[in-house]
Amino acid sequence: MENIVKEIQKVKKEKKAIILAHNYQRPEVQDIADFVGDSLELSTKAKDTDAKIIIFCGVHFMAETAKILSPEKKVILPRMDAGCPMADMVTSQGLLELKNQYPDYKVVTYVNSTADVKALSDSCCTSSNAINIVKNIESEKIIFVPDRNLAHYVARFVKKDIIPWQGFCPTHERLEVNDILEKKKENPEAKVLVHPECKPEVVDIADRALSTSGIIKFCHEDVSKTFIIGTEMGILHRLQKENPEKKFILASDRLVCPNMKLTRLEDVYKALMDEDGIIELSGDVIKKAKEALLNMYRLNY
Repeated sequence: MENIVKEIQKVKKEKKAIILAHNYQRPEVQDIADFVGDSLELSTKAKDTDAKIIIFCGVHFMAETAKILSPEKKVILPRMDAGCPMADMVTSQGLLELKNQYPDYKVVTYVNSTADVKALSDSCCTSSNAINIVKNIESEKIIFVPDRNLAHYVARFVKKDIIPWQGFCPTHERLEVNDILEKKKENPEAKVLVHPECKPEVVDIADRALSTSGIIKFCHEDVSKTFIIGTEMGILHRLQKENPEKKFILASDRLVCPNMKLTRLEDVYKALMDEDGIIELSGDVIKKAKEALLNMYRLNY
């Protein structure tokens, strides 16, 4: 382990590369990253970095997003098989058909989507800014793609006509109300924090529904000492590392994203050495998808 970490650091320095890792990645992958964050933070980092090579430890749509925002940079996904079932639940063809059915609706697309779908959208959003985007976009009629649970969460705060695509995150969908109640029974003093990708009835009984960056910030600032965490298990590593005096309990052992766990240190090293897994997108898709992503930054106020 120690040797491969040294090798990764050496090659990274030689190639002037940067390693970005999502909060759900394996602990050892998070530890060798230059930056760990959620989708929005990683997209912003990719856009703003001077590095010419970005090793993106996450899933396919995230690396695509980095490429869209930084088309001149080499974006490499160490595991090209790291997909996202929710992103695959909507196709550009399916979205086109819905747009034709509702021509006066604006499309807000969660970043957990393919580049082709982003290219058909008026704006993108992440779980940390979805409420702002839907609130600030100039339309009372919204098609929200692809996550029905996030759409439902946004609808609690924004009174607009929202048509949700019927997609979902299989990992968050597995979390049940009973899981929370059992953990709460064992730890009555604990605050319950869940991701808005969870089902509405799970969000109902949580103290807060937050993005991964929101969960991390809340746990830093809140005076509570114990937290029940209702999102993918990878986040516990960072929470415990940054708050050693606090206790974090995973709401369910089923909160594991197999795609996020595919990337190993060996894959990161190979990606740096061979530069395989380069993200390629057409100029037209980049142009249109970039507009939707930049709209997200403009509307996030």
